[in-house]
Amino acid sequence: MTLRLFDTYTRSRRDFVPLQPPAVGLYACGPTVYDYAHIGNLRTYIFEDILRRVLDFNGYTVTHVMNITDVGHLVSDADTGEDKMVKGARRTGKSAWAIAEFYTQVFKEDLRRLNILEPTIWCRATEHIPEQIEAIRCIEAKGFTYRTSDGIYFDTSKFPGYGHLARLDSTGLQAGVRVDMGEKRHPTDFALWKFSPSDHQRQMEWESPWGVGFPGWHIECSAMSAKYLGTFFDIHCGGEDHISVHHTNEIAQTEACHGTHLANYWLHGHFLHLDEAKMAKSTGDFLRVQTLMDRGYDPLAYRFFCLSAHYRAKLNFTWDSLDGAATALQRLRLATDSWGPPGRVDAEYMQQFTEHINDDLNLPRAMAVTWDMVRSGLPAATKKATLLQFDRVLGLRLTKGQPPEEAVPEALMTLVQQRQQARAEKRWKDADALREQIKVAGYEIEDRPEGPRVHSRKSRPEN
Repeated sequence: MTLRLFDTYTRSRRDFVPLQPPAVGLYACGPTVYDYAHIGNLRTYIFEDILRRVLDFNGYTVTHVMNITDVGHLVSDADTGEDKMVKGARRTGKSAWAIAEFYTQVFKEDLRRLNILEPTIWCRATEHIPEQIEAIRCIEAKGFTYRTSDGIYFDTSKFPGYGHLARLDSTGLQAGVRVDMGEKRHPTDFALWKFSPSDHQRQMEWESPWGVGFPGWHIECSAMSAKYLGTFFDIHCGGEDHISVHHTNEIAQTEACHGTHLANYWLHGHFLHLDEAKMAKSTGDFLRVQTLMDRGYDPLAYRFFCLSAHYRAKLNFTWDSLDGAATALQRLRLATDSWGPPGRVDAEYMQQFTEHINDDLNLPRAMAVTWDMVRSGLPAATKKATLLQFDRVLGLRLTKGQPPEEAVPEALMTLVQQRQQARAEKRWKDADALREQIKVAGYEIEDRPEGPRVHSRKSRPEN
């Protein structure tokens, strides 16, 4: 059964044909680590996890790369305002480097709680400054840049195909727009390198052929994806908000330098809505995985909830809908545990399930097949074996011995993340003191390769 995916670049469903089968290169835009991720952000990462699992399910060998944006993402997508990392540092009273480490670890913990597979490769923007400078030099050599008083910009007027991904009509936009720091020739032009303000000592800045400063947000993904996956790879994905600016600019940069539009397939997930409004950090009021846990929910109930809608469809969050997802998840777990040892997989149900997941990741229909199979008259052993195969894609941890995620108080998780930061900075005495605080509060912490795990002493799992 051929896997078909909706490609935003062509606005069509296409048979998935890897460039070098069975290998697949997958790049997913990661978080800007200046604040916590909200559950709307995490809907996108659940969709990308389903994509990766479906690729695995189809026998492909996936190299999954995800960036960590820890510099260069300004408050405005028009390249104005301050770096979000600096803004976060001012809000918290910590250095930009410290909050980057803190929120990176929190994000990784959120992925673990949601059973999202870790990328094959993590890459931080601040650890790839030479690659970004080299990418800008390439674009400059091809004649696509100009200099302003505040940075080096990409001249979109010299790139005829600019905006194809988003179907932008750049010729109809007003040119000559003034911006807060310097002047752009065209409203769609974007920064490749920003100079450090002379009246302000930045926390993150580097020497470059153009002057001291820092890279623009878009260049990091072009540079790092090229390093790890090549200048033309299989799949690039992210949220729908990336289509009109970030991914459009990534394509322009890469095509200007290398002559490719970066990825063969472009996939984008839809926003999560809360009371019919887009969930966003800018409102200052957003829900986190920790918020759900504080209310007593297993984070995988939220994952289950996300499977109820197609990744390209609107999904509206309510507490009632999460209650329904939690109940349904518990029913699946109880059924799985009651069926005893697994037997042989049912070929007919497996075929139906595979057809739906290979139809542009149609999880709502795949879930309908799942429930049909659960309610069927098949032998219990067959049901269990089939459901466990489905769970390779669903990622709901339905096997026996996988208890619901323990709800750990937010104050405790803050101590855990502070300890991680102290360990990263080799402040071992501080790390030991924080471990003791965690212990006094009735919890134990385990340091594992994938990150720390914290449990109340009464619920500490066996190894």
